[in-house]
Amino acid sequence: MAEHPHAQLVRKGYEAFQRGDMDALRKLMTADCTQHVPGSHSLSGDYKGQDAIVGLYRRLFEETGGSLQVELQKVLVDGAGHAVAFHRTRAQRGGKHIDMDECLVFRIVENKATDLDQCVDDIDKVNDFWT
Repeated sequence: MAEHPHAQLVRKGYEAFQRGDMDALRKLMTADCTQHVPGSHSLSGDYKGQDAIVGLYRRLFEETGGSLQVELQKVLVDGAGHAVAFHRTRAQRGGKHIDMDECLVFRIVENKATDLDQCVDDIDKVNDFWT
C-alpha cells in the first residue's frame, strides 16, 4: 500500500531540512504558513510566513554551529489534513548538549503545510538549551 500524500509531504520536508534546502522547504508550505515554537527562550514564539519560518531554521543551524540533527522516526496521518511527525533532535550549543524526542503537528491544505505546532519531551530542558 502506498504512503498517504500527507506523510510523503512531511517526509520531503524533513529530507529538505536535513539537506539545508530552504528553497525546497518553501515549496512545501503555504505563503502564510505559521510555525509555533514552545518555550520561554529566544527562539520560542510564532513564526508566520515562509520567510520567517526559513529564518528560524537558518538560525537553528547557526546557533548550533551546524550540529543540529533531526532524525525522523515516524509519521502518522488522519487523512483529513493532519499529520504528526515524531523525531529525535540532537545538537550542541555553548557547551550544552540536547538529545530528545520531539514532534511536529502539521495542518495540511491542498498538499501544503499551513500550520506547524512543535511539541517537546522536556520543555525545561529545551528552555535551558536555548537560553
